[in-house]
Amino acid sequence: MWNKNTLTEKIGIRYPIIQAGMAGGITTPELVAAVSNAGGLGTLGAGYLNAEQTKESIRKIKQLTDKPFAVNLFTPETPEVRSEEVNQANEWLSPFREALHISQVPEVNEITTAVFEQQIQVIIEEQVPVCSFTFGIPSRSVLQQLQAENILLMGTATTVAEAKANEENGMDMVVMQGSEAGGHRGTFSGSFEDAMIGTMALIPQTADNVTIPVVAAGGMSDGRGVLASLVLGAQGAQLGTAFLTTSESGANKQHKNAVLNSRENQSAITSAFSGKPARGIQNDFMIKMKQYETHLPAYPIQNSLTKPIRGEAGKQNLPEWMSLWSGQNPRLCKQQPAGEFIASIVSQITEMQT
Repeated sequence: MWNKNTLTEKIGIRYPIIQAGMAGGITTPELVAAVSNAGGLGTLGAGYLNAEQTKESIRKIKQLTDKPFAVNLFTPETPEVRSEEVNQANEWLSPFREALHISQVPEVNEITTAVFEQQIQVIIEEQVPVCSFTFGIPSRSVLQQLQAENILLMGTATTVAEAKANEENGMDMVVMQGSEAGGHRGTFSGSFEDAMIGTMALIPQTADNVTIPVVAAGGMSDGRGVLASLVLGAQGAQLGTAFLTTSESGANKQHKNAVLNSRENQSAITSAFSGKPARGIQNDFMIKMKQYETHLPAYPIQNSLTKPIRGEAGKQNLPEWMSLWSGQNPRLCKQQPAGEFIASIVSQITEMQT
């Protein structure tokens, strides 16, 4: 059976279909639970939540499902806050703030790992079945704390070398993010430009070089993509943009409509919104800020500076100034319940195998 392998047995799910942990309110407890109840692995994107919000969301998920689910965290990055760099970025951002009537310039404090450490404790206390990480590999001590509680660990990588590093550090499985994927790049070793490898090339090379289960991510929106991932050597497929447009998703209306009405050639990589390269539907903000990209503060500093702009643009129905994260396969995305979407994937695969 296509859906029975080491990954599904380890996690205890029926289908090797993982909903990506998209942060920023997209992965509501309702979406996570709907995916898990349908036999996949729902994932709470907790990257921008504090410890209390993380706990509240986990408890809500538990009320809605008794099936396994995951929580995705951002491995913390602590760049130095340089006032000159911040002031220059604010100067470039000022036309957007003025047009949106935003009078207050956000303060940027010293970046710490405190929230991440608190979230780890919440995950342990709440006995979350799977903890996944993006933007790098946490310290050995953090991973050992989770392993001691029998919490499964899932890393993210964009090259074979990064996949090997995940395995060497004790990850139970690794998500391989192809260049087609929407949202932030998970590259943590070397430049992101050198790690823009397509999913079809990335998966078999990784599967041949690590022993832990590989999960394919990037460009999949239906049963054909999931089955192709398995044929290439992955034991699971992680879908993000395709779940963003489901009815349980917390993505706002403008974001969903932008994805549903975009085409495969309309996305681009930008670091203008957050200071970290990410794939989204190209818009006015990305175009105007492109000339400054190499001089912007690193993530998460730039992310803090643009947060009010993105939020107010959403309120004022100005998608041209919002971060509209999307992968390269938007034509296959539909507005439908997550459970129906998973059922359609299973049906497609079953049909292709008969």
